Amino acid sequence: MNTATLKPKDPVAIASELLNILNHGALSLMISIGHRTQLFDVMANLPPATSDTIAEAAGLNERYVREWLGAMVVGGIVTYHPDDRTYQLPSEYAAFLTRQATPNNMAVTMQFIPVLAQVEDEIIRCFQQGGGLPYTAYPRFHEVMAEDSGQGVVAVLDEAILPLVPGLTAKLSDGIKVLDVGCGSGRAISKLAQLYPRSQFIGVDFSETAIALARSQAQGLGLNNLKFEVQDAANLNFEQPFDLITAFDAIHDQAYPDLVLKSIYENLEDQGIFLMQDIRASRDVHENLDHPARTFLYTISCLHCMSVSLANNGAGLGTVWGEETALEMLKETGFEQIAVKQLPHDPMNNFYIVQKTTH
Repeated sequence: MNTATLKPKDPVAIASELLNILNHGALSLMISIGHRTQLFDVMANLPPATSDTIAEAAGLNERYVREWLGAMVVGGIVTYHPDDRTYQLPSEYAAFLTRQATPNNMAVTMQFIPVLAQVEDEIIRCFQQGGGLPYTAYPRFHEVMAEDSGQGVVAVLDEAILPLVPGLTAKLSDGIKVLDVGCGSGRAISKLAQLYPRSQFIGVDFSETAIALARSQAQGLGLNNLKFEVQDAANLNFEQPFDLITAFDAIHDQAYPDLVLKSIYENLEDQGIFLMQDIRASRDVHENLDHPARTFLYTISCLHCMSVSLANNGAGLGTVWGEETALEMLKETGFEQIAVKQLPHDPMNNFYIVQKTTH
């Protein structure tokens, strides 16, 4: 069994390790900037080029681009040719840093670091006084989350996620009623509505801002089988039950996840399916020592997921609530048939395939 104890280290080795952490933290911030300014995308389509050429191609200020390139070179991301002072993004790195790299674009996820840093002062006050921060305290979080889920979930919905549920794509093609809980800006449910015009889709979220954005984006799609509503997930209000209810990375954030799961159960048809995507991890910290994103998960939990729940006097489950807790809560809700599946390309998520059966 893994243990959470650290082996004694030489003080020099500890100092060196901490300096590496500082450098990597700084590099993650610069990678985020490279993504937002599209510098990686520009460089991926250029031969070795000077900072002037790169800046001109990206429409950016050369002096800032040159300094950014310096960070990329010493960080081991960009190759520098001193003879002609040119820079090149190797194709091996471009495969994980450009918008063409979906769903492998790690630069998207790097954006969470500066976004979370914006609330450090407020989170420290929560450490001192308790409570949490509301969703409104995070101005770019949902934008980044939508982009992240857009490449990790939406981009592979039809080819990878839906096939996890036997016969689901056929039912969607024939026409069923679908609800997406915690839909955010509605990217996932909008794609489903485009793919399956015979089915009816509703997305719900308690955020009026998110629903307004979802409606605005959906207008351009011209879909008559899709609508969005502002609703409290813990008290869903629909006249008819649904054949399929989805929740993509949404349950652990809820103030009252037990009530949300109960509401989902009550709004699901007998033999209906609840498809829940959530973080693949354990609730026991020593079992997460080898998780590929172990530190990031606890950090995003502390600075966002746990905090937004506690802001509403909620359970504060946090990102790393664990597969054990998820299964216990699903069973306590009344679900009996539960399967947990993973995708080969996705080390971050579990997909819970849950069928409602009444006796």
